[in-house]
Amino acid sequence: MHAIDAAVTVRNWHHYRSAVVDIRFPDRVVHVEPRPSGTAEGSFPVAAAGGATVHVITAWNPLGRDASDDANSRAHARLLGEVRRRGLTWWPAVGGDAAGAHSEESVAVAGLGDAAARELGRRFGQDAVFAWTPGAWRVLACGTDAAEVSGWAASEQVRSAAPGSR
Repeated sequence: MHAIDAAVTVRNWHHYRSAVVDIRFPDRVVHVEPRPSGTAEGSFPVAAAGGATVHVITAWNPLGRDASDDANSRAHARLLGEVRRRGLTWWPAVGGDAAGAHSEESVAVAGLGDAAARELGRRFGQDAVFAWTPGAWRVLACGTDAAEVSGWAASEQVRSAAPGSR
């Protein structure tokens, strides 16, 4: 995979700062949106994450360029293989813009530190990954030490168990 050019991170940074994420836990979908710093509305999935940071990582559209559905599916399968190989706890996720015009299949992972999450994102050609904790929603650049810290709001929708959830 290619290293991220700092100019790419800066050019797309506003997209990441306003992105929303849906995490599909076995019994519910949690929708997370950025909010002003210091805000924490809703419930952090402490039981699911063991109190750890939940990092959201995608392999779609490396280097900020649209890839074909087939290329994105192959990249996502490689990402899932890596997450499984590391024995991490993970859940399916989808990240995108608040209007729903753009979305990317992702994984929400517990058990990684920020450096390891950035490295995994970098390996898959990503500009940034998300880090969710009880106190903050952060966008972490993969190619630099840049980070944007904000608050968050999470809403839940109860659902039945789905295959592939961990």
